[in-house]
Amino acid sequence: MGPATASWWAEHAGGLKTVFRLLLGVVWLVDGVLKFTSGFVDGFPGAVQLAQSNAPSWLSGWFSFWSTQASANPSLIVYTVGTLELLLGIALILGLMRKVAYAGGVVLSLLIWAVPEGFGGPYQTGAGGTDVGTGIIYAIAFLGLIVINATYGTSRWSLDGLIEKRFPGWARVAEFSGGGPGASGSSASAKAPSH
Repeated sequence: MGPATASWWAEHAGGLKTVFRLLLGVVWLVDGVLKFTSGFVDGFPGAVQLAQSNAPSWLSGWFSFWSTQASANPSLIVYTVGTLELLLGIALILGLMRKVAYAGGVVLSLLIWAVPEGFGGPYQTGAGGTDVGTGIIYAIAFLGLIVINATYGTSRWSLDGLIEKRFPGWARVAEFSGGGPGASGSSASAKAPSH
């Protein structure tokens, strides 16, 4: 990658981080909507039981607990997760409470990965044992957003950026750092120095 390419990425970091956040928000919003429309409630107990049946014996207590919960009231679990996914998607799209949204996204992704995805099932034999699951990938994406937020600070293309201009204390729920190259929200601060 030449200097011109590296400079382009640095100059457009503010816009790129916003596009990444928006795309992830759309995915979570669609996923949340599908929880309410796809009949997932009926299949949820079966998904947890399948994860339990493929799990090693040392995970049986974990899956036994969740299988019992899923069988007792699948609607509560599915609709709660669906609501959290909708809220997460909206927060990402609007750029609202990003610190809370990113940290919550890590936790929710790991919970999804650990229960219905059965930790991805890498311990399975056969074709199913080659997939680590999607939840862990989403958790890593949210960790990436945390690093980007801590590095570049406030996004000028977010509600957080607008709120922080009027109420600086809002940064406590929006930012992972008190500053950084982009803390002022200007795209010029995200540019790499020219040589």
